[in-house]
Amino acid sequence: MSRRETWTVFAASLAVYLGVGLTLSLRYGYLLGDALARTSAAQAVLFSRDPHVSAIGYIFTPLTALAQLPLVAFSSWLPAITRWNISAIAVSALFMAGATVMIYGICRDRGLTKPYSSIIAAVFALNPIIVFFGANGMSEAPFLFFACWAARRLIRWVHTDDVHDLVFAGIALALAYLTRYDAVAAIAATTFLVAGVTVMRQGRAKWRTMRRRALLDAVLLAGPGFSAFVVWTATSWLITGEALAQLSSNYGNAAILEQSGGGATGTLLGNTAFVVTAIVVLGPTLLIAGPVAAVLAHRRRDLEFLVAPVMFGSVLAFQAFSYITGSTFGFLRFYICAIPLAAIVVVQIFAPQGNPETRRTGKFHRSRSEHATAKIGVSAALVALSVVGMMVTGWAMLQPSLSAQQYALGYLFDTSPSANDADAVAARRIIDSFSTERELAAYLDSQNLPEGSVLVDTVYGFAVVAASSRPDQFIVPSDQDFTTILNDPAAAGVQYLLTVPNSGRGESDAINRRYPSIYDNGALEFSFVFEAPNDGADQPDWRLYEV
Repeated sequence: MSRRETWTVFAASLAVYLGVGLTLSLRYGYLLGDALARTSAAQAVLFSRDPHVSAIGYIFTPLTALAQLPLVAFSSWLPAITRWNISAIAVSALFMAGATVMIYGICRDRGLTKPYSSIIAAVFALNPIIVFFGANGMSEAPFLFFACWAARRLIRWVHTDDVHDLVFAGIALALAYLTRYDAVAAIAATTFLVAGVTVMRQGRAKWRTMRRRALLDAVLLAGPGFSAFVVWTATSWLITGEALAQLSSNYGNAAILEQSGGGATGTLLGNTAFVVTAIVVLGPTLLIAGPVAAVLAHRRRDLEFLVAPVMFGSVLAFQAFSYITGSTFGFLRFYICAIPLAAIVVVQIFAPQGNPETRRTGKFHRSRSEHATAKIGVSAALVALSVVGMMVTGWAMLQPSLSAQQYALGYLFDTSPSANDADAVAARRIIDSFSTERELAAYLDSQNLPEGSVLVDTVYGFAVVAASSRPDQFIVPSDQDFTTILNDPAAAGVQYLLTVPNSGRGESDAINRRYPSIYDNGALEFSFVFEAPNDGADQPDWRLYEV
């Protein structure tokens, strides 16, 4: 694949994702909470009252927030970068464009022509849910990039036996772990796959030699990911006292599930049906292309086919198990790996042709025999199937029962929903999420308060801090003296406390834990200033108290 092809695919995809992302943010004010929380974390590293690297937090893995730092560095001159989540949008657009390049590269490595490769990459890139998550700053885009990068390198390794491909696949999986914890499943599954492929390649070799080579290949793949896990966990323990803060802390996943009333609440059969439906609507082409590609791979003795189902399938299985057992929420986005899996399976229906360039072929490298180009009718059928699959995914995104977070996109142009249309009213509240927080930030900025004047927890307050042009006016939990100031705000010169109801996720708010009745009566210590009813969905009404 030439550099010109790479940059053409990348630039075209990037333009689409940036355009959509900036339109959703600046035109419609449609921001997503997890993306904005990562932006707030990046802002805290540079511009909080107590800036330091560990302010990045240990609930989310760090890479998505760290990648925003170069852009967030300019937010002191242009506050819109954090207020409208532009830094996160830019990061997700870059990574999703990179994922598209990887899908195109898998096509070219397989020996597909430029037209076929371009069409398959375009169908992937323009899938509605891929466009949305390439444009909203969430962690799905960088995770898909690293997963697709790892898949491409592993597919190449199966063919070339080049140690460089194996090492790069391991690095990609390690970076995927630093983006989302789901990568643990992919690292484990692909490690066993690599060991198995190595064993199968060696035929009747002595058991000791076979075992040593399989172990070495497995270590090369899993080593970077294991190192990333150890370093991140140790760092979390040294700084917060909790090795797995994402699971055990007051702000972690278990606490969020408990405070929000749990994850999956239906029957085992109902939860399983949701998982199956989510995977099918995101990757409907798998129903036809999957069995066909599997049969053809078996006939060709093509081990390359195993990579994508094992890697992406392990992530899907992890998410399915988590939801069915009530350990996570029923969000359609958690099954987004079905989309690159479907794209790669379609690619592997075509017989491999030619040999991709490699740095150093290994002992078990097998030259591909040249095959006739796929018939036009077969290619057209696969393209049509992929386009239909893309349309099914687009339909699913607009169904409230399937896509609780994305269906609001269908109401972007409905500025005055009927009071009788519950879905439209709920969608408008989703679109208006964080509008109240931006107004609160504007109000506090207008007061020209000195540094450290407003005490707020970032459970919900991240959106207020991110929207402010003066983030140093807030005292937040990442400040090293937060607990001391919380115990005696007046002595520290605090003027206001920004509070939320002591219910749901508000139970983990540090101010509520220190002053349980503050939202209702100011804990009989602080004077009520005003209340700000929230226009957004699943967002609390705010009350400001004066010290």
